Amino acid sequence: MCSKQYLSVVLFSFTAVFFFHGCTSARRTAEQDGWISLFNGKNLDNWIVKIQHHETGDNYANTFRAEDGMIKVRYDGYDYFNERYGHLYYKTPLSHYHLKFEYRFQPQSEWRTDAPEYTIENSGIMYHSQDPRTMPKEQDWPISIEMQLLAGLADGQPRTTGNMCSPGTHIFYQGKLDTRHCINSSSKTYPPGVWVKGELIVHGDSLITHIIEGDTVMQYSKPQIGGPVVNRYTPGQKIDGKPLTSGYIALQSEGQPIDFRNIRLKELK
Repeated sequence: MCSKQYLSVVLFSFTAVFFFHGCTSARRTAEQDGWISLFNGKNLDNWIVKIQHHETGDNYANTFRAEDGMIKVRYDGYDYFNERYGHLYYKTPLSHYHLKFEYRFQPQSEWRTDAPEYTIENSGIMYHSQDPRTMPKEQDWPISIEMQLLAGLADGQPRTTGNMCSPGTHIFYQGKLDTRHCINSSSKTYPPGVWVKGELIVHGDSLITHIIEGDTVMQYSKPQIGGPVVNRYTPGQKIDGKPLTSGYIALQSEGQPIDFRNIRLKELK
């Protein structure tokens, strides 16, 4: 007859093996399904920083940082904001893919009060962006499409997230060319401090889908270069009317602290 101590050891060993095997199997399944992690949880390897007034690669005041398994956007090293709009680009241009991520805004009290008021609880995911190495020091926004991320404000008014914004670009919305800079989604309002799950499904210059917490909140098509809200770019980069079929993904920094985690991508055919 086995002792209780022996049985406990056997049970613990079996549980540990089962848990390890389960985690390994889950990882293998994710890899076999084509999902990859864009962030390794430890550092910003494979990412490129571009902040206005600074050369590509200069992560001014450690704006973007890898801490606690997250990519954090912070401004504690800033003396003044000075329109230092920044973006952190994944190293590889992409065309057809499904992106999943989670984000969490910090409280409004952490916002840079010398940043424009519209940047309160405001950030985004840029996609089909120009290469950051083609941006002059003084260019503010990349020519790109943005999945805009917002959090609710203290006034309690509805404030959707997963919106579309278009620096130097246009889209087709509801079947026709729409030249508005930003178009609101149909999402709920989410407060600062909570993790929100977002998804972006991109099919080249065809259908684009924004998903928030499992709900499709916006769809549009035919992203293309055109329009204002991008300044001091190299003229050859902005060819109005050119379809945007591929480009870089970037996380935005514009004055409001925010965290990103679980950034995963699956390329689509």
